[in-house]
Amino acid sequence: MRLTKSLPPVNPDSRQVRIGEKLKKLRLSNSLTQEELASRADLTKGYISQLENDATSPSISTLMDILDVLGVSISEFFAETPDRQVVFGEESRVIAGDEDGLRVELLVPGAQGRTMDPVLVTLQPGEAMDEQPMHEGEEFGFLLTGRLELLLDDKVHAVRRHECFYFPSDHRHRVRNPGKSEAKILWVVSPPTFFY
Repeated sequence: MRLTKSLPPVNPDSRQVRIGEKLKKLRLSNSLTQEELASRADLTKGYISQLENDATSPSISTLMDILDVLGVSISEFFAETPDRQVVFGEESRVIAGDEDGLRVELLVPGAQGRTMDPVLVTLQPGEAMDEQPMHEGEEFGFLLTGRLELLLDDKVHAVRRHECFYFPSDHRHRVRNPGKSEAKILWVVSPPTFFY
């Protein structure tokens, strides 16, 4: 990843509908090549390429032919898509569980349609999470504060502050706080199947 010191200024025209960009996303979501789309819409691959690069604009009838192949109506194509929330503050968190020295906070509420579930787990000293059932997927945790013991099947792994763990979810697993201060874990499960 390359880091830069400053971001480029936002282009005021970036909110305008970019027909080519939207067509390309639709084509890719339908698993079609430019050639396949062109063939089905009775157009050339070069024309589809020009459209996707916003080098040309289609007539309404041509656009309707393309959208027909992609299974989208013209009204759906030009419908406003709501801005997605990207930044989630503390006020967005949802408490999924808070008892017996274990607190689980959903950092990004609403797991529908997502491929991962990030949570903040807080364990008080001496407390442990119940054993989590085996399931499909993967898990990642980053220990923000404190100490942890990760019990994975029959093996115990010590995790110190600023260390992380990663494992496939088809193992019996749970965590315990053996320390004298609370432990906070940023825990990500994919797909969203976090158990509380």
